[in-house]
Formats: sequence, C-alpha cells, structure tokens
Amino acid sequence: MRFWDSSALVPLLVEEKSSVSLAHIAMDGQEILVWWGSEVECASAVARLERSGHLTAAESHGVFEALDEFSNTWSTVDALEMVRRSARRLLRVHDLRAADALQLAAALAASEGQPASLEFVCLDERLVAAAQREGFRVIDGRRLGVG
Repeated sequence: MRFWDSSALVPLLVEEKSSVSLAHIAMDGQEILVWWGSEVECASAVARLERSGHLTAAESHGVFEALDEFSNTWSTVDALEMVRRSARRLLRVHDLRAADALQLAAALAASEGQPASLEFVCLDERLVAAAQREGFRVIDGRRLGVG
C-alpha cells in the first residue's frame, strides 16, 4: 500500500512530465491510499487547467470522467478527529498549507504511527520535505524520469 498525495494523482489523469513514471508506480499492484479530500483537490486542479486554457472543455470533461472511475479504485482515509488534531500539529511544525497538513495527517493515521511502514508518493516540494521529516519513505515524483 502507498499513500498518494493529490499532486501525484493529477499526472495520472492529465499528461505531465511525470505521468509515465507515476503510471508505472501506480500499476505495480500496490493499493492506492488517499486522503478523503483528494478527489476534490484533483477536481480543483483539473478545473484550474481548464480555466487557464491548458485543457479544453471537452478534455476537461473526459478527465472528470476518468477521475470518477479512478476514485472508485482507491482506498480513503476518512476525516477523523485524530487526523484533524494531527494536521493542526503539523501546521505548527512544518511549512505546509492546510490541505497538505490534512493529507500528511491522514497518511500518519494510515501508518498507525509508524510512517516508515508506508510509502508516500508526492510532487509537492514542501509536503515531500515534511513527509520525510515525519519519517515516511517518500517517492518524490519531481525526481522521477520524464518517461
């Protein structure tokens, strides 16, 4: 099982430099685990790409359909009180935005307090740094080959 940050999920839906390498990781048979808000974060990224002109309306529609299908395949860490409390601590300790702290807190909950037991797939520089400091084995998508 691997925990996937939404920054690493989006290239599985939209062609980016890291898409091929991340697709290989995603298809290796390991379960994909995400924070319960990841689907919304992915939708936000797709909507931004459409508004900025990087995706046409038709392409965006197709990506949203793919997101619907993809989200049915992953497992989710729910919005638990423990996740909220942990996210508050993480915001004080690391240079993170709220959603990133919630993602990292969800991964900590999923690891049952043993972050080294769970790989963390991410493309966000600050979240990669925080996950490494928390003890996760990080797959830094920014360092992957461009495929």
